[in-house]
Amino acid sequence: QAPLVESGGDSVQAGGSLTLSCAASGSVDRGYCMGWFRQGPGKEREGVATVDNDNTKTYADSVKGRFTISRDNAKETLYLHMNSLKPEDTAMYYCAASEWICPDNVRDVHNFPYRGQGTQVTVSS
Repeated sequence: QAPLVESGGDSVQAGGSLTLSCAASGSVDRGYCMGWFRQGPGKEREGVATVDNDNTKTYADSVKGRFTISRDNAKETLYLHMNSLKPEDTAMYYCAASEWICPDNVRDVHNFPYRGQGTQVTVSS
């Protein structure tokens, strides 16, 4: 079983909301730093948010105030609650995990050693 499996991606209208889930298992320990990154069409990978095992959260400026990351260690699940979605949020969203403490910014989330296969989010205007 893959250590990280994302779900919840969908097509929505601008201004809408969506919640992504990431089920963790096996190698990924509940004490790990976990996060989300995304890659839009023709764009580079972009860190979105991280949450540490002490619930410290960090966000990219582009999503601050609109997205909320959370984790439920009992369910071994990571979430990304997305509100006020914009067409520029269209991307494949990936869950990632690292055994190290979360870095001060989300720039390197895509380099975490554990990464899922992604779930597609499409926002239409």
